[in-house]
Amino acid sequence: MRVEQAGGVRRVVVLDYGSGNLRSAERALRRAGAEVAVTADADAALNADGLVVPGVGAFAACMAGLRSVRGDRIIGRRLAGGRPVLGICVGMQVLFSSGVEHGERTEGCGEWPGTVERLKADVLPHMGWNTVAPSVGSRLFAGLDSGARFYFVHSYAARRWELESSELLAPPLVTWAEHGEPFVAAVENGPLWATQFHPEKSGDIGAHLLSNWIATL
Repeated sequence: MRVEQAGGVRRVVVLDYGSGNLRSAERALRRAGAEVAVTADADAALNADGLVVPGVGAFAACMAGLRSVRGDRIIGRRLAGGRPVLGICVGMQVLFSSGVEHGERTEGCGEWPGTVERLKADVLPHMGWNTVAPSVGSRLFAGLDSGARFYFVHSYAARRWELESSELLAPPLVTWAEHGEPFVAAVENGPLWATQFHPEKSGDIGAHLLSNWIATL
């Protein structure tokens, strides 16, 4: 069912920078009610109602791909204008200041302070369904049960939330999950939202969550 609001169906671009489950994300967003294009075109990405930044694999490779299509600049320009962006999996991780893999540090987009690191867990990757603990007042998780489970595939994550609160801005809503230790599972921060899990692989619950995001565009 499409999300009909004032102004019509919401247009969403899935940024194609050579990484991510592009077609899975496209199908899930269509199912959730959006009109979707998968493209690396900067104008389309800047002008869409919402931009989705997917990502799978290594942090460094994703950042290289993102920079090759000026994706980091596109994200920055959208956010400067208050235009919504949704990061998924490594597409969330690259929003932080840096990522460390195999002892090598790679600079991220720097939208949030902090470093993405390997989880301290007995079993990696963290693969499969896991519950999350949404913040009170979350719009992303609105209408979902507290025990809702989402699909994760990752070995690295933001293990701490380092952005300091400001009296001038609404505090970010940070959702946590646990695998060996707590890690950031989702963030709602003004126009910038992101999930470490894959809503496009999380069935009806994932579709509901994407519908919640689309409804805010």
